[in-house]
Parts: sequence; structure tokens; C-alpha cells
Amino acid sequence: MSVIEAWRRIFPGADAVGRDLLARYSEPHRRYHTTAHLARMLEVIDAHAELAADPDAVRLAAWFHDAVYETFAPDNEERSASLAGTTLAALGFAPERTAEVARLVRLTAGHNVEPGDRNGALLADADLAILASESADYARYAEAVRAEYAAVPDDVFRPGRAAILRKLADLPEIFRIVPARAEWTARARANLESEIASLLGAR
Repeated sequence: MSVIEAWRRIFPGADAVGRDLLARYSEPHRRYHTTAHLARMLEVIDAHAELAADPDAVRLAAWFHDAVYETFAPDNEERSASLAGTTLAALGFAPERTAEVARLVRLTAGHNVEPGDRNGALLADADLAILASESADYARYAEAVRAEYAAVPDDVFRPGRAAILRKLADLPEIFRIVPARAEWTARARANLESEIASLLGAR
């Protein structure tokens, strides 16, 4: 199934909105936060949709979570959530579900999921799934992130990126709801530790 077909499953007849979102994910400055990232998230969500309280709200949050992405902007998630709110309201989506989508988009700023938040847990797991990928795929992800920050010199990027990865590696739970979370967590920690060591020159 193509990504636009995935959109049509939720909003038949709203192709213009779906194509606008895809255009956003195709902006030339993006290297990781692209349609490929969106497609991967949707695959994870579809594979585990029964774990969410409102799977379509989680799918829509995935569509909107990086709709606004400026590399150095501190408020991408907030602006993406606002876009979700106005867009879904215009499409006639129920107000309480629109609010839930906006909440989920904001959650991706730090992936802080409260216990019992099944929608948030599945969205966060989908967003972070790349961390648990095979080493070659993870290496391509790391290269893509570096390309998005090409303007940042190595002596600034390396310690900054390592600090972000250390926070992820030290989380009590990297993945929260997918059945394979223990396996995913083990792979993610190995990938994160490997990149941190490389960034800090330990290998």
C-alpha cells in the first residue's frame, strides 16, 4: 500500500490534504524526517493497531508529527500540532479526537508517555522504531540525521548528538507497548552505544 493510499483509508476524498502533507515530508532540506520515516511509522502502527485505544488517531498523529520540520526550530512539534488541529477541524473530524491527535503530536517532542496511555505508547514506539533497526539501517539513519545538520561543525555536532543519544539510551523504557519491546530495546541500546562511542571517538 502506498502512503497516499494509507491516507485515503482514513480520509477518502481528502487527497489534497494528504498530498500537502506528503509534500511537506518531501521538502529538500529533509534527509531523515521524510516520507520514508512516515511510511515506517505507519507500518509499525498498522502491525500493532489493536494495542491502541484509537488507532486512527495514532495514524493521524504520525502523519502530522513532522509536518512542520525546520532543522533548528525549537517548536516544530507545537506548530505541527496546531496544523493538525486546524486541518482536522476543517475536515470535520470530531473535536475530541482532533484534540487527541494534537496531544499525541506534542508528545513526540520528548516521548514522555504516561502509564496507561496506549495511544501515546504506540506512537512513541513507532517514532523510535528506527533505533531498533539492523545495524546497516541504523547507520543510514545516523548519516541522514548528520546530513540534516550539515551546517553544524563536527566539534559541536558530535557532543551534542551524543548527549541526545545518551538520554535515549538511559531511558528506563525505550519501547513501551509493542510485543517485541525487550528485543527492540536490546538492539536499540546496542545501536545507541555504538553511535555514541563513534561520536566521542572511542572507536
